Amino acid sequence: MKDDSQDFQRRVERRAKRLQKKPKLSMWQGLGVIGMVGWSVVLPTLLGLAVGHWLDRVAPARFSWSLSLMMGGLIFGCAAAWRWVDQEWSQLESEDSPHGD
Repeated sequence: MKDDSQDFQRRVERRAKRLQKKPKLSMWQGLGVIGMVGWSVVLPTLLGLAVGHWLDRVAPARFSWSLSLMMGGLIFGCAAAWRWVDQEWSQLESEDSPHGD
């Protein structure tokens, strides 16, 4: 039990030292990250919608190309954003690990 509390204390101290060394993110940088995630979802969705609208005029079908490709773009964009956030999260976790110094 005592080893666990000492290990926890060492991790907290290491992280505090690391945070003191890191430059703080500005509000604009934080908004930029949010924008990057947002655009990684919006752009494929709008691209799918545009291609679907074109296909609705060129190759009409019993289903809506616009809706289908918009949903495909949305799913792709969400998966891409999820992957990017997961990589960033993994990087933060590896910095917190005892061997991340």
